[in-house]
Amino acid sequence: LDYKIVEGDSGAMGGNISHEFMALAETGEGEIFYTENSNYAATDESAKFFLEIDENEEEKELELVETKDAKTIEEVSNFLKIDENKCAKAVDLLVKGEPVLVIVPGDRELNMAKLISYLQVPEHEIEMMDDETIKKITGAEPGFTGPKDLKEDVRVIVDKSITRYKNMVIGANKTDHHYKNANYKRDFDGEVCEDLLTAKEGDLSQDGKEKLQLARGIEVGNIFQLGTKYSESLEAYFLDENGKQKPFIMGSYGIGITRSISAIIEQHYDENGIIWPTKVAPFEAWITLVNKNNEEQKEIAEKIYNKLLDAGIEVMLDDRKERAGVKFNDRDLVGVPYRITVGKDAKDDMVEFSKRSDMENLKMPTDEAIEKIISSIKDDLCK
Repeated sequence: LDYKIVEGDSGAMGGNISHEFMALAETGEGEIFYTENSNYAATDESAKFFLEIDENEEEKELELVETKDAKTIEEVSNFLKIDENKCAKAVDLLVKGEPVLVIVPGDRELNMAKLISYLQVPEHEIEMMDDETIKKITGAEPGFTGPKDLKEDVRVIVDKSITRYKNMVIGANKTDHHYKNANYKRDFDGEVCEDLLTAKEGDLSQDGKEKLQLARGIEVGNIFQLGTKYSESLEAYFLDENGKQKPFIMGSYGIGITRSISAIIEQHYDENGIIWPTKVAPFEAWITLVNKNNEEQKEIAEKIYNKLLDAGIEVMLDDRKERAGVKFNDRDLVGVPYRITVGKDAKDDMVEFSKRSDMENLKMPTDEAIEKIISSIKDDLCK
């Protein structure tokens, strides 16, 4: 498999560190971010990046402006002719039934996995805030929520990048109004979280040296460093050399067997079907008997079959009563690495040898074809 080891989100499993083994495939269900020249790779749930922000801008005077019918970041940005990244987005949530505002730059998406990790609550206990609650805590219609002048004491969580921006646009908690030139600490406050943002392709890596690239992948394995989370809960202790009781340090190691099969196929196929690598192929060799009723062909096919079996080769003999074209199509579809076709040249003790990877038919004597398959398979298995 062509795979990457990526930093993952520990999620409900817990522990501070987890890694996933992602087999690269365009059809993969997961997205990963990575850099070309370093070992950094992470899932979209946990990818870190460096956000370029002009922190030297001079603070301007706070200004309340009317923004009639402009509710979305795009609408506010166009109305005020201000870049979306200078418009603070308020994400209105209910966490365990309590209102929470999360403030992020307008051009970025809130990363729910990072928020869940920060809040340390299950995902099912976080939901979008309903309109009535928004009106109650802000005194305004939805779309004008901001961290300043809230009507009730509400928990406000601010992504750290917000503290670096100068002169932002924020909701004024007043219908059809926003504040311009709002600055963290001077005009509004909130608890700061280091990183709540979802990365984008082209973002700078954390060290600022490379740009993040995006790929899709299939998770085929994972490692969770669980620490003492479960051992302490289960009271699984041992006595150290000093007779002191300590909890075991635990790890969880998972391999997705069926996912691995799918990933191998996604990385090894063409328009005709699967191209199995020899090490994991269901059969290593496939013999196609073109005419089951021809005794010469039948005799040679069975000779090859038995010699390959004796050599420890896993081999399939297709001696069905089917047309040759059907057999060839099925052979390509299943994708066994090495093939021998026993046809009309059997009378001269000649067969066709081919590899599924290149589909080039080579005519050769029977014994030579047998030796070629045996040596090729041994070479493959030793790699």
